[in-house]
Amino acid sequence: MFNCDCCGLCCRHISGIKMLEAFDDRTGTCIYLDRDNDLCTIYDSRPVICNIDAMYDIFFSRKMTREEFYAMNRESCMRLKREHES
Repeated sequence: MFNCDCCGLCCRHISGIKMLEAFDDRTGTCIYLDRDNDLCTIYDSRPVICNIDAMYDIFFSRKMTREEFYAMNRESCMRLKREHES
């Protein structure tokens, strides 16, 4: 299972992601992000694109190892943190 620290940055930067257009509150933040605790209010029924393990199983398992996919997602997470956290 992917180790997420639940910082909420990915949920606050969804603009431009076609699969998440319906979830964008027009500021680039997901309408289901609880801004008080940075947790998803629909976590158990979140879209597949928001579930790293499901995304791997459905779309990436024939293209790379799970470890490679996790590393790619960790790097994306770190990039968001470098760009958006103070």
